[in-house]
Amino acid sequence: MNIQQIHGVLLERFGEVAVGAAPYQATDAWVQVSADALVAVSRFLHDDPRMLFDHLNDLCGVDYLEPDPKKAAKFGHEPHVEVVYHLSSLKLRQQMKIKVLVPRWKDDVPGQLPVVPSVSSVWGIANWHEREAYDLVGIWFEGHPNLRRILCPEDWTGHALRKDYDFPLEYHGVRGR
Repeated sequence: MNIQQIHGVLLERFGEVAVGAAPYQATDAWVQVSADALVAVSRFLHDDPRMLFDHLNDLCGVDYLEPDPKKAAKFGHEPHVEVVYHLSSLKLRQQMKIKVLVPRWKDDVPGQLPVVPSVSSVWGIANWHEREAYDLVGIWFEGHPNLRRILCPEDWTGHALRKDYDFPLEYHGVRGR
């Protein structure tokens, strides 16, 4: 199945609110899934015999903060964070991407991490990938069994891949810059 056919099945099953009106066309097309529908859509993609997306290749968080004013005209969208899921069906030899877009801050309160449901119950490897996205981009994965830092020390402040992250001058007495 191609991305349009997969989207058609998802649209029929979950509706436009959950999976958008059409897949986004790009070099690597994707289906945008609402955070509310993510677990149900993921479970369907994993279990349905037409899909069988049994492998989560990668999950990453991306911060889209509006750039400096000179580049803002080309930016083309509101600041947000995305979680990108790269899926494969080994049996059916097909691949796809889904994306979940959420505001940079929960309820637009700076410092309140955005929330996306965990898919670690669907794909076990998501456990590690979600911890990395939490640690580096600051996305809270609701329902994750052990959401804690995986790369940075537990007492690290902030999330280093946030576009507005201010790197500390020193950490435990070690100068960084």
